Amino acid sequence: MASPDHLFSLRNNFYLGAYQAAINNSDVPNLSSEDAIERDCLVYRSYIALGSYQLVINEIDPSAPTPLQAVKLLALYLSGPENKESAISSLQEWLSDPAVGSNSVLRLIAGIIYMHEQDYNEALKHTNAGGTMELHALNVQIFIKMHRSDYAEKQLKIMQQIDEDHTLTQLANAWLNLAVGGSKIQEAYLIFQDFSEKFPMTTLVLNGKAVCCMHMGHFDEAETLLLEALNKDAKDAETLANLYVCCLHLGKQSSRFLSQLKLSHPNHTLVKRMVSAEESFDRAVQTVA
Repeated sequence: MASPDHLFSLRNNFYLGAYQAAINNSDVPNLSSEDAIERDCLVYRSYIALGSYQLVINEIDPSAPTPLQAVKLLALYLSGPENKESAISSLQEWLSDPAVGSNSVLRLIAGIIYMHEQDYNEALKHTNAGGTMELHALNVQIFIKMHRSDYAEKQLKIMQQIDEDHTLTQLANAWLNLAVGGSKIQEAYLIFQDFSEKFPMTTLVLNGKAVCCMHMGHFDEAETLLLEALNKDAKDAETLANLYVCCLHLGKQSSRFLSQLKLSHPNHTLVKRMVSAEESFDRAVQTVA
């Protein structure tokens, strides 16, 4: 008989973006040393998701196990542009060390960091072998970013064979459906709807539903969902970006959301695209003037 999964609820909260709930309910008794490390990784990654990078950097001791050191590297990488190079250089050093280089959490963090760097081939070097559901889910995300939904589908099939009902399998299915578009959008919406009925609503699930609604042309419903997400987290990057796009389609005041996004998340893809478009426009005007 399989032993009970003590971390199921904690993992689920983390996957669905209920980061504070993951932290608040992390005091799980009777954990093996391996489970305790996984629990600590999930808690610290939840703090990272909430932007508390310095807390993670301060609390993880240099003598901590490899998975926690990897999480600390992610906090360092995200804590500011001045720390990126040293985080990547430490990461490369760890990955080349045969004693720890194959650790699944280290490979996962490598994939996340290189995905941030938009170096998808380098990310795949470390994630492609899989080994955990999170690595497979990250592969799905990377292939979608590379516009290779055929490879993403292969990864999803592996996940479905392992556990079709796993939260990450369902999420990966929804991401792929959104990427493929067309009739698949309705399927993605139903997955997010199912999550919202089974678990407390998070900004991640609300944004998922809202993006599906926008794809289907239901901008009023999308706006309602996104305003609910904004009430939960007024600085969430995806909520602000999606609200900006949604309000443009509705002909409503949208510049405030873009201003907030520029202030809170200057490196967001939407901000970078807008800045690039504005610069191109200014250059075009100058050639005509």
